[in-house]
Amino acid sequence: MSGFQIGVDEAGKGPVLGPMIAAAVRADPADLPEGIADSKRLTPAKRESLADRLQSMDGVDIGVGIVSVQEIDDPETDMNGLTVAAQVRAIAAVAEGSEEAIVDAGDVSESRFGRRVTDGVASEGIDIAVTAEHGADEKHTLAAAASIVAKVERDSRMDAVGADYDDCGPVGSGYPSDPTTREFLASYVDRHGELPACARQSWSTCEDVLAAAEQAALGDF
Repeated sequence: MSGFQIGVDEAGKGPVLGPMIAAAVRADPADLPEGIADSKRLTPAKRESLADRLQSMDGVDIGVGIVSVQEIDDPETDMNGLTVAAQVRAIAAVAEGSEEAIVDAGDVSESRFGRRVTDGVASEGIDIAVTAEHGADEKHTLAAAASIVAKVERDSRMDAVGADYDDCGPVGSGYPSDPTTREFLASYVDRHGELPACARQSWSTCEDVLAAAEQAALGDF
């Protein structure tokens, strides 16, 4: 749809390490550079190149919303609500009002997610129309551009996390399915007796690592 002026997507909803990042890209879709696509379909080098270009283009405004590990671990929160919060923060950084935004739905119900984002930006004093769709980053160039920015920002932050913990080896992608990430967590717990600050301690992966460390300690007796 050509009527959209803002596209929104997030990265880092499922990892066990690091924050979740949402990005909002405000632009005329016709002004976006060639090659924009869902970030998952692009190589890291291509994503970084496109993100750099988007950041430097006149007529393209970018907002980022960050949800910290501490917010994710708060028992009073849930991931659907935090995804709404991340997108609202990103939109609030660029929206000027009386615009239309296309957002990637972070809920099984597209309409419910769209209403929650609409209500969230309204609470920030911003009046815009929000359409939420599953797979928006695959169908709308603005949402795809947002997916690129969010992914590159998330990767950059994970690089910084890795630098902070290089004594325990590479952190990997941060996803629970990544053996490198699991090895990092096990190594950190073995060395320090606790989980690192970058870990989402409420995730079952962290519970598994702690349980394995406790079992290993009992085996030493």
